[in-house]
Amino acid sequence: MRGETTNVKADLCVIGAGSAGLAVAAGAQQMGARCVLVERGKMGGDCLNYGCVPSKALLAAGKAARFHHRANGYGVHYAAPDVPFDEVHAHVHNVIARIAPNDSQERFEALGVRVLRGQAAFTGPRELQVAGTRVKAKRFVLATGSTAAIPPIPGLDATPYLTNETVFDLTERPEHLIVIGGGPIGTELGQAFAHLGSRVSIVEMSRLLPASDAQAADLLRARLKTEGVGVHETAQVTQVEREGNGVAVTLDGEAGSTRLTGSHLLVAAGRRPMLDGLGLDAAGIRHDAGRLVVDDRLRTTNRRVFAAGDVAGGPQFTHVAAYHASVVIKNALFRIPAKADHSAVPAVTYTSPEIASVGLTSAQAKDRYGDGVQVLTWPFHENDRAQAERDTEGFVRAATTAKGKILGCTIAGAHAGELIQPWVLAVQNGLKIGALAQMIAPYPTLGEASKRAAGAFYTPKLFAARTRRLVRALQLLG
Repeated sequence: MRGETTNVKADLCVIGAGSAGLAVAAGAQQMGARCVLVERGKMGGDCLNYGCVPSKALLAAGKAARFHHRANGYGVHYAAPDVPFDEVHAHVHNVIARIAPNDSQERFEALGVRVLRGQAAFTGPRELQVAGTRVKAKRFVLATGSTAAIPPIPGLDATPYLTNETVFDLTERPEHLIVIGGGPIGTELGQAFAHLGSRVSIVEMSRLLPASDAQAADLLRARLKTEGVGVHETAQVTQVEREGNGVAVTLDGEAGSTRLTGSHLLVAAGRRPMLDGLGLDAAGIRHDAGRLVVDDRLRTTNRRVFAAGDVAGGPQFTHVAAYHASVVIKNALFRIPAKADHSAVPAVTYTSPEIASVGLTSAQAKDRYGDGVQVLTWPFHENDRAQAERDTEGFVRAATTAKGKILGCTIAGAHAGELIQPWVLAVQNGLKIGALAQMIAPYPTLGEASKRAAGAFYTPKLFAARTRRLVRALQLLG
């Protein structure tokens, strides 16, 4: 009968079918919990449809288009490639389509999860409504993710602009893409479009990659400028407006006022949690200034409702979403008081060069621990594999205590996202620097740079005058 309400009971109801929600739902269902999964948009959420997957696919296309610039150094010569942008668009969406079955409604229903499509809204502390279905559950998980934050720039509401949720729909290459935001999203997409033939300008109100190691940001800035990207730092956007068929952006910076005109505008100025329409007040879930109030066990102020992923307010990475899922399952299903620890969360910006980090930067370590911090650095140009591949820009830089406990590491250079992983293990497990210094690294690999950086901790003592005297004395003994 039309208007009739269906009642569903569950052990766990997960709101949001992005990275965090899918991980919770799949794990909980397979562990024996009756699980309901609610999604109002696309299965797979931001990562699959608008974030990690399409951006890395676009970056891969850009690197392929750019490679002819490096080939001459190998003694290989070929003409600049033709880049039909509609085919690049098809490549990006083909990659999404290949991964989508893993996140599909059909897969989760085959696991036994009840999947409901529509807007979820709490109607009380232990129930919510999705269209004509009322769900009562013992526990809930908010995993609604985040969306692009739109800054209050004069004229922006009357000017067409792109975000990460719309930029991958382009089938024609932008002639001149202006990017507002010089963080990971802005730099990755800006460089990708530059490699694919667009003119690109990046505008950042502080410095490029403000959360990253300053010298790593310096390397990226230099590379972008070499590739023809306009980089405008410490610049405030004061006005945005239409300019013919394109856009105009007015900046105020150290050099005064500047007016940029372009064909397209991309806003990449941060993210905000998606809390709209959830009826949080009805469930007793506190939120302040658009953010959930969450404790270290990822519980909201309604102790039966957990948060996971971007909406929980921590580092906004897919790998953090997966980690949050494990914390939530321990708490919600097994009543284990597990706490979320973000001290060893790696971050990677997938530009060329890549920039990866875990733990504290050297500057942060010095601020926290003082002059006793040891900073260990090894440059890529001293690495034989980097020389063989003529990709020598970059470095490994680690910070340790005076006794050798690893506090953090930053790697800038080719494959930094892969190279950071042993350092993540070290930081997470409280290892000392000797664990990496004594590692046998295969030759020739970029990974040797990490071993050499770690070994630098012992260099002052190993080659000191006292050591030389000891060796000479021992030789006299025969």
